[in-house]
Amino acid sequence: MTFDFVQHLASAAKRIDTALEDILHNQAGEMEITRPARLIAAMRHGALNGGKRLRPVLMMESAALFDADPGQVVPAACALELIHCYSLVHDDLPAMDDDDLRRGQPTVHKAFDDATAILAGDALLTLAFDIIADEKIHQDPAVRLRLSRELARAAGIGGMAGGQMLDLESEHRQRTEAEIRQLQAMKTGALLRYACRAGAILAQASPEDVDSLTRFGEIIGLAFQLADDLLDVEASPEAMGKATGKDAEAGKATLVGLLGPEKTRQELVQLLDDANKLLEPFGERARVLRALAGFIVTRPS
Repeated sequence: MTFDFVQHLASAAKRIDTALEDILHNQAGEMEITRPARLIAAMRHGALNGGKRLRPVLMMESAALFDADPGQVVPAACALELIHCYSLVHDDLPAMDDDDLRRGQPTVHKAFDDATAILAGDALLTLAFDIIADEKIHQDPAVRLRLSRELARAAGIGGMAGGQMLDLESEHRQRTEAEIRQLQAMKTGALLRYACRAGAILAQASPEDVDSLTRFGEIIGLAFQLADDLLDVEASPEAMGKATGKDAEAGKATLVGLLGPEKTRQELVQLLDDANKLLEPFGERARVLRALAGFIVTRPS
């Protein structure tokens, strides 16, 4: 039977959507007092809006290489996706990227208000660490602690949040190629790197295999950002479900702006080749990861 990647990706994304629906419920949990309806509604608006779920799917497929229990992986993947969703809610705020649309829908601060969007992002971030610490993630508390600490570092000062700060500081300022690569490795790459690395850690893969998946995640992180920058330059707002051309408008430094579209495409081809070489030792078991790498490079939105 021919492998249908598009159907597989849609099915995996649906599994994450269903799990997130269950997580973002209205009933107060143990040691919670109540869950304000407006806050939950804003959190759901920011998290249940039809995303591709690439980060959690990457974690799921990385863990699947080593036969990890999906019942453990899906909640951990949801924790990662909640971090990603919080970052989008905050990035869209007027003080940051000031976007009105996200995936063709009003952004959280437009659908609600700025204060509610800030609180929704805060709550999504906090909930992620509640989930990753749960015993159902893994029976070994040392594994849960490692996943939690590495998630904090991928999302925090030296990862995504720090990269966003560097990106804001890059507006209308010249950046070297090395500086741009560093900020992109933090802003976008850190969570994608974590997704692949955490899948291997959760499955208790060998240190060598964890290193291989970590490097794969680094390559995919850079490829994702390069493809995203190309789309910002070349795709229509309708295809993207949000405004395009905003990096140039804000005077932000990007590798596409520095290297040009053609050299960027050439680098994407090389990155995809490098990613596939890392997966060769895993053979047919890595077919979904190979397909994901190709999708990230060639996606239309």
